Amino acid sequence: MYVPTKLFFTKGVGTHREKLTSFELALRDAQIACYNLVRVSSIFPPRCKEVTIEQGLKDLSPGQIVHVVMSESATAEPNRLVAASVGVAIPRDRDQFGYLSEHHSYGQTAKSAADYAEDLAAEMLATILGVEFNPNSSWDEKREIWKIADVITKTKEVTQTAVGHKDGLWTTVVAAAILLP
Repeated sequence: MYVPTKLFFTKGVGTHREKLTSFELALRDAQIACYNLVRVSSIFPPRCKEVTIEQGLKDLSPGQIVHVVMSESATAEPNRLVAASVGVAIPRDRDQFGYLSEHHSYGQTAKSAADYAEDLAAEMLATILGVEFNPNSSWDEKREIWKIADVITKTKEVTQTAVGHKDGLWTTVVAAAILLP
């Protein structure tokens, strides 16, 4: 049975006349282009530990199959804002699983995209842990309810934004959580 024990977060941006190449360049910027990435759903494994990208990359070899929760967004429209974000919510009880969330958007600032992804992960975790709240509550109101319930120990996000190239080249952004054995 394979359950990841570590993960790291990364992000990148790439620009090129070809969409696929701009995606490749975003992966290179994120330092994950040399791996065979397999997208998985959004569960933060029990007892999983976050490590730095430098520590995580030491555990990987080029060509290796690597599980990833990744968000991406691309545009060829000049000056169009694109965002990709991955949020995480970690339960206080580390024997319980948490949640990762992917969010990608157009026209949304880095802060808005980051807040949305973080909020989404926390909301998914809170609902599985039985914390009741109004889903239309503000982020601060929800955060206060989670704090009072004392079931979520940490939330965070990684977000990459970029503005579409002025000459209409493809611009791609990625944000990712890399899961490691």
